[in-house]
Amino acid sequence: MKRREAREIAFCLIFEKDFMKEVSCTEVYNNALIYLDYNEIDSEPYILSTFKGVYDNIEDIDTLINNSSSNWESDRISRVSKAILRLATYELKYAEDIPVKIAVNEAVELAKKFDDEKAFSFINGVLAKIAREVGEKDE
Repeated sequence: MKRREAREIAFCLIFEKDFMKEVSCTEVYNNALIYLDYNEIDSEPYILSTFKGVYDNIEDIDTLINNSSSNWESDRISRVSKAILRLATYELKYAEDIPVKIAVNEAVELAKKFDDEKAFSFINGVLAKIAREVGEKDE
């Protein structure tokens, strides 16, 4: 499985979890295995580690997003955009093996695919601020 495909599945899990606040990440993940190809998903460690990593650090991630999305209250950000921002913020701050440019570009591509036509520029701007705040990683 390509990383882009794994990232898309991680995004979907993050998005789904936002509707299921009382359900554990493990349960959301296991439910996804029922509907998707179990062997392919289960063999991709990026998906589960990223999904759980987002929720293990959700308060810090959401604070970074809120501080970087000037003039946008958290409740005004669509759930799709929020899931994309959470995923990319996790990658920017916690995933040492993912370059900044890749994390931002992949988030923009997710927004173009799953969100409205203006969302990708908003996401790009927020992630640029977050990247500056957390510091550029070695490319």
